[in-house]
Amino acid sequence: REEIGKSRTARLTRARRMVELMSEDFPITWDLVEEHVTEGATVGRPHIADALIALGVVTTRSEAFDRILTARSPYWVSHYAPHPAHAVALIRAAGGVPVFAHPSAFNRGAVVGGAVIDEMIDAGLLGLEVEHRDNPEGARGELRTIARENGLLVTGSSDYHGSGKPNLLGENVTTRETLEAIAGLATGTPLG
Repeated sequence: REEIGKSRTARLTRARRMVELMSEDFPITWDLVEEHVTEGATVGRPHIADALIALGVVTTRSEAFDRILTARSPYWVSHYAPHPAHAVALIRAAGGVPVFAHPSAFNRGAVVGGAVIDEMIDAGLLGLEVEHRDNPEGARGELRTIARENGLLVTGSSDYHGSGKPNLLGENVTTRETLEAIAGLATGTPLG
């Protein structure tokens, strides 16, 4: 829980700073961003994107992410995240089933190298999200090989977070057998 709190605080600090930077060029305010956050959620870039849409600065979340919320933007602020292997160890310690999401997201500039994946496997990684729109087809084959050679589950995801992005619900899926395996591997108690 301490690590989750640390990550949430870092995300909030980052979001506030990004909005502050954007406010120099756009009429965006923190209050407007907060209007787009559901109760209990941590403010993130999707909420900033929704505020930018409401202002008419962009027309879609995808446009907001491509133009303004990208790591190549002058409004970008990095944030704390635990080392991937540490995150895997924490998930395992909590009885969870760690699956590395879209590991070959080249278009996000978020590709993790083989050495880090090896560290994650050593820490208890149990799966790789292979079927995802951000994993190019060539990379999917490589990921399947890594999964097969290391006994990892292969999952898929649409990464659907609502309208405003091109991701379609159900466009990449996880097989029923894999879902059953995940459920069987989980030993933790869900946080309520």
